[in-house]
Amino acid sequence: MSIISVQDVSFAYNDDHESLKNISFSIEKGEWIAILGHNGSGKSTLAKAMVGLIEPQVGEIFIDSVKLNEETSYDLRKKVGIVFQNPDNQFVGVTVRDDIAFGMENLSIPREEMLERIQFYADKVEMGAYLDKQASNLSGGQKQRVAIAGILAMRSDILIFDEATSMLDPYTRNDILEYMKSLNKEGFTVIMITHDVNEAIQADRIMIMNQGRIIAFDKTEEILKNQKLFIENHLELPIALEIALKIDKSEYRDKIWEYALKK
Repeated sequence: MSIISVQDVSFAYNDDHESLKNISFSIEKGEWIAILGHNGSGKSTLAKAMVGLIEPQVGEIFIDSVKLNEETSYDLRKKVGIVFQNPDNQFVGVTVRDDIAFGMENLSIPREEMLERIQFYADKVEMGAYLDKQASNLSGGQKQRVAIAGILAMRSDILIFDEATSMLDPYTRNDILEYMKSLNKEGFTVIMITHDVNEAIQADRIMIMNQGRIIAFDKTEEILKNQKLFIENHLELPIALEIALKIDKSEYRDKIWEYALKK
């Protein structure tokens, strides 16, 4: 059974431009999905729709078989957590402890249980020693870990990372990606919004978006067989893939392409 089902969804911020155009797909529990597209393709708008931050003008979204609407959004947000590109945008507490506690306070979690969860999930993301530190003094990677801890503490089953690594240095970016992988292995459904092909190939399935539409959605290995998809949808390729596309002999080109995209 699908844990997320999006059915014929369209959304426009204004009358001149539709950010989502008749989007339909489903995601199974425990999958790791990458939503890949250039800036303005509609992927972040889709993420906001899936967590109930915006309401589609057309179509329906179901979370764990329950329709997402004004009446159900509060309860369903317990199931879906989101980490944004800039963690400063979702920090509300002075200290790390305060920030992890914020979501649980909104859910009226009993204080003793809340304190236990704060310590447990801070330790889980290796931030247990920073609970009394000011969030504003943390590095970008540390802030993302705190944001993840806050979502986990709410016991969200679905984790959406909306360009969550784009502002990080390469070492910290890889660290967060490895953490996503470990969460997925634990059974969490992970949805990663990105414009980075190198990040997307970590996922079980890749969705490619362009101009508010789904261009392709398939198993990662199947998506990667179609080199034209990346070019036609203006996705920036790693250097090794750029070289592969410039090689005339297809046997060598395909071997380099395959090697460069190995997980």
